[in-house]
Order: sequence, then C-alpha cells, then structure tokens
Amino acid sequence: MQATMQIFLARNNVQAGPYNLDQLNIMLASGEVTLDDLVWHDGLDQWQRIGNLTGNQYAYRPVNNTAPNNTVNDSIINNVTVFPEDAESDQDSDKVSIDRLYGKPERPAADTKKSKADMTANRQQTPHNNVSLNKSSKAKLASAKDKVVGDVVLAPIMSRILATAVNALLYLLAIIPLVMALTKMDIDYTKFQNIQDMDAAYQYSMTLMESIPSSILMMSQVMIFGLFALQLLFIMLRGQSLGKLLTGIRVVDQTTHRLPSFTKLILMRTLLLFIIYNLLFSFTSFLGFVVIAMHYYTASKSPENIGLHDKLAKTLVVKADKNQLVKQPK
Repeated sequence: MQATMQIFLARNNVQAGPYNLDQLNIMLASGEVTLDDLVWHDGLDQWQRIGNLTGNQYAYRPVNNTAPNNTVNDSIINNVTVFPEDAESDQDSDKVSIDRLYGKPERPAADTKKSKADMTANRQQTPHNNVSLNKSSKAKLASAKDKVVGDVVLAPIMSRILATAVNALLYLLAIIPLVMALTKMDIDYTKFQNIQDMDAAYQYSMTLMESIPSSILMMSQVMIFGLFALQLLFIMLRGQSLGKLLTGIRVVDQTTHRLPSFTKLILMRTLLLFIIYNLLFSFTSFLGFVVIAMHYYTASKSPENIGLHDKLAKTLVVKADKNQLVKQPK
C-alpha cells in the first residue's frame, strides 16, 4: 500500500509531486530533499516537516498503512503554489521535477520522459553522505571536492588541521612572557627525564616558577585565562573556537545539524578534551601529538569526516552557515 502512496513535497510555498515512497527515500538519501522540507500525503491532516516524521533520519517509513486516497484535499495545500502539471495523472507524474523546490531551471521535456527509476536524475544509488552540489541553498559553499551531508557541507580535513594549528599558535602567544622568562634561567632538564620520579620534577618546576618575577606570572595568567574564556565563549555561542572561526568551520550536532547541546559541545568536546590533552602533553608531548594524529586520520577515513572527538561527542565539523545557529523548531 505504501508503494502506491502519493506524496507531495513543498518548500518556499512551492509544491512538487506526487512521488511514491521509494522515490521520496531516494531523494532523502541523496540530499535532494532535506529534513526541513514539508511533506503531505493521505493520512496527514496538515503539512509537516519531514524530519519530524522520520525522527531526523534520512528514510521515511510511514506507520499508517491505510490505502491512500488518490485525491488531495485542497484545503490542506491551499497555501502552496501548485503547478498545473503537478496535479496530472500518475501516468505523467514523472514530469514533476524536484528542481522546483530548489529554484533551479526545469530539465528539458525530453529528460522527463524517463522511467520512474530515472526520475530523480540517477541519484537513487548515491548515499546521502557523498552527494555532490546543488542540493539546497545551505550547501552553496560547497566545491566539487566537498562532501555534503543533508543540508550541511563537511569541513575539509585540512581546514580542521589549520584551525587546530591556529588555536595552538594563540596558546603559544599567550605564554610568550613565561617562556621568555624561563629562557633566561639555568634549567636542569634532567629533572624532567625521570618519569618514575614525577614528584621531584613537579617540585623542581614549582621552584622555577617561584624564581620568575610575579609581574610576569600575573601577565601570563591573565593572557592564558583570557584566551581560554574567549575560546569558551565563542564555542558556546557559535560552535567555533577562534581557530574554527578564522577558517570558516563549525561544530554541529550529527542529527540536527544545528549547534550541539551544552553537554556535547562544552562538557564533552571542549572541557573533557582539554583535560585529556593537558594530561597527555604533561606526561609526554609525543603521546599528545599521536592522539591528535589518530583523530585526523580517523576523520579522513570516515565518509562523514568523523574523528575521535566527533565520536565522543556525536558531532560533525562543517563549513559554517548562519542557518546552523537557528534553533530547531520544537
């Protein structure tokens, strides 16, 4: 029964359809239809956001198995522009193009005389995480080499590495007064080489700190904590560290493609990772760099560029778009 269901789609007060369930799922998987598009079919009393019906998944499985009515209630779609060919019989339904929803030019009539399998422009075998451009206005920033997932463009791995490098550089700039003071001191580096005697290394480091003028220590603390507070503010409000802000990328939730929750963004991806990496670099810098390298290697091998950090917090790193800052309607 679901195979013969007539499904209508709408975006920006423009309607397209009817499509059957298989065609809708093909276009959802390819990204031609986004989770924010509107959908109506027999059994729904009003237009609804597709993501609300699918649980923000890229497949629609209606629970109502009642036989669909071939007629559409005009009162339900009277606020949506209906094109004459959209209301034609099922025989000519392949004339209807999803391109209308994206404001793109209609394909030539010869191209619409294809079988229903070709109706979605050979997208039925394309997974939604590897589709190309022109899926929505939110994906305009994509280039031919970019990966697009639904309505977001994944951030290139090199952009993410550059953002990390910028953050590291800012941290180094913040501790320059402290480093300059330490270079003027006669430091016994053998004190830090014995891993089994970490207490002695800690006591020696405290002795060094006491030898540094209090004004320099105060300046270093202000710069370090000021940088940390600024980073935390941008991450909380925009999902971007200063490095990500400068490289034009952002962290979003894997499911909603909006700003992640406070728990995911601040507690899991920021504070927890900050503590982990401080411990790693305190123990040995080599181990810290190895974990960072593993994170980006994992991301480069993932279809959705998901690294260790993203797996931990269930996030994606994408090209920044102002729509990602809009709260999702409840």
